Amino acid sequence: MAWQDQATAVSSIGLRLAAYVFLRWIPTPLCPPVIYTLFALYIPSFIASYLGQSQYDVIADEVEIKVHNTEAEGRPQSYAAAVAGSSLDDDDERDSTTAQENVDIEETIILEKKSPKLWRTLLTGLPSPTSRFISIATFLINLGLVLAATDLIYRAKVQYPSNDLSFARIGYVSDSEAKLLVREPERSNLPIYVSVRNVDLHSGLGDSAWRSYGPITNLSNDTDYTSTISIPLPRTPGRAKYQYVTSNNHGGFITSAPKTGYTNEPDGKFTFLTSSCIIPRFPYNPFKYPLSIPGFKHLAKVLPSLDPQFMLFLGDFIYIDVPKRFGYDVEDYRRDYRQVYASPDWPTVGQNLSWIHVIDDHEITNDFDLNTEDHETSIYQTAIEPWNNYQGAVNPPVARKSSIYNRGLTDATYFEFTQGPATFFMMDTRRYRDLNAGLPANDAGKSMLGNEQLHDLLAFLARPVPRGVRWKFVISSVPFTKNWKVNNLDTWAGFLDERQKILEAMWDVGLRGGVGVVVLSGDRHEFASTAFPPPLGGKWPVSATVHEFSTSPLSQFYLPIPSYRQTDDDDVLVKYIAEGNSKFGSVTIESPEASEQSLLKFRLFIDGEEKWNSILLSPPMLKGKGRTKDALWG
Repeated sequence: MAWQDQATAVSSIGLRLAAYVFLRWIPTPLCPPVIYTLFALYIPSFIASYLGQSQYDVIADEVEIKVHNTEAEGRPQSYAAAVAGSSLDDDDERDSTTAQENVDIEETIILEKKSPKLWRTLLTGLPSPTSRFISIATFLINLGLVLAATDLIYRAKVQYPSNDLSFARIGYVSDSEAKLLVREPERSNLPIYVSVRNVDLHSGLGDSAWRSYGPITNLSNDTDYTSTISIPLPRTPGRAKYQYVTSNNHGGFITSAPKTGYTNEPDGKFTFLTSSCIIPRFPYNPFKYPLSIPGFKHLAKVLPSLDPQFMLFLGDFIYIDVPKRFGYDVEDYRRDYRQVYASPDWPTVGQNLSWIHVIDDHEITNDFDLNTEDHETSIYQTAIEPWNNYQGAVNPPVARKSSIYNRGLTDATYFEFTQGPATFFMMDTRRYRDLNAGLPANDAGKSMLGNEQLHDLLAFLARPVPRGVRWKFVISSVPFTKNWKVNNLDTWAGFLDERQKILEAMWDVGLRGGVGVVVLSGDRHEFASTAFPPPLGGKWPVSATVHEFSTSPLSQFYLPIPSYRQTDDDDVLVKYIAEGNSKFGSVTIESPEASEQSLLKFRLFIDGEEKWNSILLSPPMLKGKGRTKDALWG
């Protein structure tokens, strides 16, 4: 194979592999430079290969040599005689003869036209020796892949910045209040009011009159034209449904939360959803709208049957650096939030459902951990402003501070709330974490949460719960288990000393009995259920075992190569599923009146279909410690 053929084949195959990874597997920023470089090499090598090839193969090459002897009359005059001016007489010249040899050479070449080599051409990118059409086709395949990568990278960012986006979404909803986020860049639509009425005839309120709240009188670029409206709701033991309509033509339905300690009537269940990680139009489909989000379609399909109270979204609502970072300005972050909310698929999952959020790295920058004063004033501050405007502004209340720290937490980005039979602590695992580099995972001084947040979390775990609350949920954007082996220092595997303190506080909850602890996390683009049993022979009973459900992505890539592996008995694998571009979990709590224990059912949905489920029971209210409780519990 000639050098140009080798260069053509290598660059073409490499380009196709890189494009497949980028468009269908992982839209990593590492791929585009490889794709463009290989295509730049492919073009001249393809042309050289095409022009330098022959359309025919030599089947046979025969050479025939024929020798003919002839006699010529007369004898040529000698050189000496010619010089001397002498000559032969006529008789001698007439009688003499000369023998001559004639050689005839004939070459016969048999040619056969080459086959078009259809499959070789289409699979390798080499030009066809005889078919211009096939050669053009294989070249266009590579050109199409380059254009597809360019489309995925640039089209949405350039053509759909969504500056004119106008929308309203439901944030945190309690039993007495609903928060509504509104974006309206058109000043002529100000002021903005929201009208609300009760549409639930079974709520016992008996009043369906419209009530108006607001107004929003001023919107500016300072908040990217966003603001919030707080809607007071009448308190009811169970849930009630309300219709809302904004004066700028948005609307939907709000479902109030059950009162603390109660479940929903009439089924006695409390359900919410959990997931993380979104990127539009992935896996890539050239026929889909650039802002379409396939995972939203899967979620919308099952929402009516689940009837959840809220979506607990565990970070990476945007990917500022995937497939390409376009800048470090606040507008770059704002644009990405606008594009998700401008997706035609968003209303199907967000118009009537409360969404609450924690922040993770891709909403700042990949693997963010630079907890330094200098960094706090640069990229973090740039990233947190849009996150607060679009997410944090309508989140639950900030966490209650422990008595150790007296300063206010008005700027905190970790939250706490109680609804129905459950109470939640939503950690911020990014803002306060120490540097990973240079510190071992078990370093006693290494912290993911920072001292203040850690003490607030420990206080949350130690705090008695109201009557009827049976579960404590600790929300982490990154996995609590150390069993993920790829980039595991970015997870709690890199903060083992702090993790152990939290685990012991969680086991203490189980030791007291009556309340179970569950960790919900995301980030890994895979699903895993992990159990954290207390050490044998210690003060904690087996019933104090903590469980984690780590679920993601809602709409992103997944890793086809398994990256989760149990290596000891501290973190026990219950279930691991890597496959699926769309994963979300449904958590349903039931508290039967005839039982002292509460039942928690987790259901895993992958690409819109239920693939796995698990049932947990809250620890029993039994006296005793350790093995005594285990013996009584059975």
